[in-house]
Amino acid sequence: MKASGLFVITRVFLPFGAGYFLSYLYRVVNAIIAPDLIADITLSPSELGFLTSTYFISFASFQLPLGVLLDRFGPRRTEAVLLLFAGTGAFIFSRADSLLGLIVGRSLIGFGVSACLMASFKAYTIWFPREKWPMVNGFQMACGGLGALAATSPVQAALGYTDWRGVFLILAGLTFLAATIVYFVVPETDNGGRSETLVHQLGGIRQVFSSILFWQAAPLVTMSQAALLSIIGLWSGPWLRDVVRLDRVEVAATLFWVAVAMIAGFIVLGSVAVRLKRVGIPVMITSVAGMMTFMGMQLVILLGPAQWYMVVWPLFGFFGTSGIIAYSALSQTFPVHLSGRVTTAVNLLVFIAAFTAQWAIGVIIGMWPVGMDGSYAVMGYKTAHGIMLAIQVISLLWFFLARVVIRDGGKTRNY
Repeated sequence: MKASGLFVITRVFLPFGAGYFLSYLYRVVNAIIAPDLIADITLSPSELGFLTSTYFISFASFQLPLGVLLDRFGPRRTEAVLLLFAGTGAFIFSRADSLLGLIVGRSLIGFGVSACLMASFKAYTIWFPREKWPMVNGFQMACGGLGALAATSPVQAALGYTDWRGVFLILAGLTFLAATIVYFVVPETDNGGRSETLVHQLGGIRQVFSSILFWQAAPLVTMSQAALLSIIGLWSGPWLRDVVRLDRVEVAATLFWVAVAMIAGFIVLGSVAVRLKRVGIPVMITSVAGMMTFMGMQLVILLGPAQWYMVVWPLFGFFGTSGIIAYSALSQTFPVHLSGRVTTAVNLLVFIAAFTAQWAIGVIIGMWPVGMDGSYAVMGYKTAHGIMLAIQVISLLWFFLARVVIRDGGKTRNY
């Protein structure tokens, strides 16, 4: 079902883009408000990591059921209803006065925004011509980057007029508004319910998870994205505060430019992958090259001078987006009717890993004593981030080892 350009931009792209904007803002805002949460609720590093990471585990837990709902009820109704849960979670978060209350609110937020990307991708396949999918998907990811950007200096500026509770109260209102817009502005389609039976859908999921082609790349993509999400979503702010010794305004400004770099990465690296594909370089190889560069940026952050932060951290954000390119490459190794399940399968692994990583980093940092000024030990940060980098290197070695095994087994795919 296709329509004119202005129609799909205003009634399809903008509503779904707004939802993903909020999804990413929620994902990373704790990097800015972390000092306030620590002061008001008295959180340890492990508690802060666990609290922030509950977004990821609640998000991940709904990825496989989400695919079924999107097929049966369509993206419009599915996302609109789920956003109501996110708005409710933001309201609970704004009123919470204990760790448990914050966890409940944060979990509802993660659950509520779990459809924002997948629902938009499904809607775009309905309303946009096939040749426009890569472009519109890139702009959708850029909307997420704008959300990450809004969670930096704009949130820090807002904290000059209100506190973190006021910020989340405003976000709750915006989320309820987004749910209303998606439900009443996005046009209905007749695609709901015309899908495979539930038994066939579950069989497709099993086919994806039993494929060696999937497991060749999935660990690398998973760990690369988990590193980006867990660090950008929380620990980048404390790192800049305690390791680089920036004040809150400088931290927000640095993360602002990291978010700008992420927006550029979503758009530029995707375009580069398409162009290289035309000259015979597989999309997956482009993605892997980007993820290797991302690892290099992490190594420089760990071992290089702290004064390089204004160059290295934006490059961290730029190349951190390269793992997203692998989603489409993985989808191309399976039949078209399984592409959605491939994407949600990767998403499931990524968000489980991001939950584990964000919490584990806090646990490791908490093994060192807290400074008199409330700062965390530099060695704690470097140990935690070093372990994350080592796991990515191992997953990279597995990618190339499995590639040899697959090639020798006659299952090589040019993706």
